[in-house]
Amino acid sequence: MNMKLGGGLLVLILACTVCFAGCTGGATPADQDQGSDGADDVPTYIVGVDAAYPPYASMEKDGTITGLDVESIQWIAEKKGFKVEIKGMEWDGIIPALQQGKIDMVYSGMTITPERLAMVNFSKPYLTINQSFAVHDDSGITMEDIMAGKVVIGAQRGTTGAYWVEQNLIANGTMSKDDLKYFDSFPIAITALNNRQVDATVYDKPPHLDAIQGQPLHIVGEIYTGENYGVAIRKDDPELLQTVNEGLDELMASPKWEELLKKYEML
Repeated sequence: MNMKLGGGLLVLILACTVCFAGCTGGATPADQDQGSDGADDVPTYIVGVDAAYPPYASMEKDGTITGLDVESIQWIAEKKGFKVEIKGMEWDGIIPALQQGKIDMVYSGMTITPERLAMVNFSKPYLTINQSFAVHDDSGITMEDIMAGKVVIGAQRGTTGAYWVEQNLIANGTMSKDDLKYFDSFPIAITALNNRQVDATVYDKPPHLDAIQGQPLHIVGEIYTGENYGVAIRKDDPELLQTVNEGLDELMASPKWEELLKKYEML
């Protein structure tokens, strides 16, 4: 084949390729999946949770993650026509993971705060909770001791419990900043309390009760913070936010919601 004829064929092939490519539309395999019959599959969203945060999320021995929030989003997904993949993550990195697109939402007992609202959008609230303090059964520590800054407090890093202590005890000089000990997960904080490495722990009351169950620990007091839990979603994903809000409305209007609250001892 001479070079002139080869070049002509190459131009013709390239032209046909462009023509056919223009007929396929803009979708790619990353944009949408197709089943064997050519029909589009439903979308799958990755849901980030703290898997050591019962009753909202906890990991079973077989590696599956269950809990109130997990069952809630699974119910919503079925009703609204999408699928979910539950992904356990470190709490202090969960919002960065959402912003970076590694997950699509955080549905894990996350309190709606002004600081978090500056970074992500939140669904409508679905639960309201307060903070609580736990101590050893034989410690004799009271809420008066805690409020006077006389004890060492353990808290999970990045939680509203830690933030409350920072703002209400440390910032005003009632308590030394060295007496607030941070832990990467709350089970580690509870272990520290059992080992008397800290005098008290602070945490959302429902999971706090779950964490100390069967141990020589008790809730010594509760602080009314009226925190609202919401589902965190990226600011550039308003359609998913609307879908989740609709799903929450349907869930809380159904018998399933009361069933879940009873199952996880939230009533």
